[in-house]
Amino acid sequence: MGLNYLTEEDLRMKIDEELFRPVLTTIGRKTGKEHSVMLRAVNHNGKIYFSRHRPDGDWFKNAVNNSDVKIQYKNQIFSGKAKLVEDEEMDKKISMLKYPGEERAKEKRVTIEVTLDES
Repeated sequence: MGLNYLTEEDLRMKIDEELFRPVLTTIGRKTGKEHSVMLRAVNHNGKIYFSRHRPDGDWFKNAVNNSDVKIQYKNQIFSGKAKLVEDEEMDKKISMLKYPGEERAKEKRVTIEVTLDES
């Protein structure tokens, strides 16, 4: 079965989970090639969030360097634009949503926000 490209409206209909594990594809900042990794993601207010402890992961550096990303979930692909979240309160909110009831939800994290393309 082929992969379909969906809009933000489709995302709200197809991904109703607040917390899910998609494949994030970024463009390598050195190679220019696609780099894919499965991550835990948060779907919050129509945006998709990915976070980590430090900004040293390849996927994180790639998304900051080139905002064009893809999210693959349930055999569908969503394209979008990534940006670094610079609001510490939003970082905390995403961490609490990502790790509900877990002690690590209180740890300081860096976050990428993905806004899905309209088409």
